[in-house]
Amino acid sequence: MTEAVRRPAAAWAAGSDRHLPQEERRITMKSLCWVLLMGVMALAGCATQGDMYGLDARLAAVEQQNASLQKRLEKFDRAQTATDQKLRDQTAVLYATLDKVQEDIRLLSGRLDETEYLLKKQLNAVRKSGTGGEPAGGAIEERLSDLQRRVRRIEQYLSLEAGTPGAAAAAPQKRTLSQNELYLKAKQAFDAGDYAGARAAFQDFLKRFPRAKNADNAQFWIGETYYREKWYEKAILEYQKVIEKYPKGNKVPASLLKQGLAFYNIGDKANARLILNELIAKYPHSREAKIAKKKLNSF
Repeated sequence: MTEAVRRPAAAWAAGSDRHLPQEERRITMKSLCWVLLMGVMALAGCATQGDMYGLDARLAAVEQQNASLQKRLEKFDRAQTATDQKLRDQTAVLYATLDKVQEDIRLLSGRLDETEYLLKKQLNAVRKSGTGGEPAGGAIEERLSDLQRRVRRIEQYLSLEAGTPGAAAAAPQKRTLSQNELYLKAKQAFDAGDYAGARAAFQDFLKRFPRAKNADNAQFWIGETYYREKWYEKAILEYQKVIEKYPKGNKVPASLLKQGLAFYNIGDKANARLILNELIAKYPHSREAKIAKKKLNSF
């Protein structure tokens, strides 16, 4: 700094600038303005750099949180996809089983027609012979009637015809029963061995009170009526309704167990093993899981 600049600055600091020449006072003012401007710029630079660091840290935190949420979402999607695929596979197996049973019934009906024709032909031949034909003819007719009854019963249970057993039990009552009365009536019919009547009453209960607290129980007992009658294919489908419609109900473990046993009873051990293992995995501490383990050990 020149002598001309240093001297006015010192004089300004000492409070005696009023005696300086006008030109020197202008130089002094310019120098002070320049110093102040440099200080403000330095402070602004420091503040801006600190703000940038803060923004970088916040951005890094947001990016880390977003990455964590993305991983959780991907994990959830994979789990949901696996669950949906398993449910689709089980449903496909059930429908395939039902289709197979219906096809078997159609084949049985065709064989029945053929058997009926042959038996009638044989019966006519016996009658024409005129010797000892009456007892033999009676046996043939009785056998034919028995076959017809069995096929008709199978067709009704598989809904191949409009009529179903127990239709009379579903007729309107003289007095409308309350929710508890209707459920109790259906359960009493089941306990008495009237499975067709119990089934019709439970179905009426679900139609009238679909959101009742014990609706899942009613659906389970419908499956039980078919199981007790050894119509395992229909029982499997009814148990599946419990699993799908009431997944949080207390009858899901029992439905899985009976579904697995039904598959075992029709000779499908692969699906029986699959369902019983699912029961053990989902409800490991349940009474049904203990029964499932014992059953799997006997396969």
